[in-house]
Amino acid sequence: MAINAKNLLNRITMQDYNTNTVIRLSGIKYRYRGGESLDFADLEIPSGQHTLMLGDSGSGKTTLLHILSGLLQPNEGTVQVAGEDIYALSARKLDAFRGQRIGLIFQEAHLVKSLTVKENLQIAQGFAGAKVNNDRILEVLTLLNLGDKIYSYPSKLSRGQMQRAAIARAVINRPAILVADEPTASLDDRNTERVLDLLITQAEQHGATLIIATHDKRVKSRIEHIYQVS
Repeated sequence: MAINAKNLLNRITMQDYNTNTVIRLSGIKYRYRGGESLDFADLEIPSGQHTLMLGDSGSGKTTLLHILSGLLQPNEGTVQVAGEDIYALSARKLDAFRGQRIGLIFQEAHLVKSLTVKENLQIAQGFAGAKVNNDRILEVLTLLNLGDKIYSYPSKLSRGQMQRAAIARAVINRPAILVADEPTASLDDRNTERVLDLLITQAEQHGATLIIATHDKRVKSRIEHIYQVS
């Protein structure tokens, strides 16, 4: 039987493309309790393609970020992360999947104040269903120049150290996706550059795809691919 080379090439290309897609949003709609509805354009992000979600305050960036992170189920549409339809999972499996595949960084660190930096990272490993790996914790903290703060409590950290500790928690389980929500909103230009350097470097070192949601136009020069939320 003759083989159509063009069709074969198309099949191979599409298979590789689908395998390489780490985020796929299709037909996403979300309705707030007050009745306001948001419709989001479809989105596909290949593995390793860092993407900026740009939009004004109140445009729905954080809502969309929570939807693709498995924190907020949309009223309509599908969310695929690393090939998994995440809202088809049970709540327990979704929690474990998110802990394993998605690293979350919020504007505030949200570390557990009563626990040391090490213990905060141990909890992150536990939530992902992984065994506590103290060698991995020390490795990540050392990379972020926090090795000497491993037994420190959050109250003893500077703002910059808190940010780095939050990034350490996000990358501890080697997630496929690293998500940052308004990480530079309250920072001056110098510290904005430092945080972006840190996020991009950590994403590349850990093989993660970085997604940043922001209204901070200073970030545009550092991230090539833009998804506009309006």
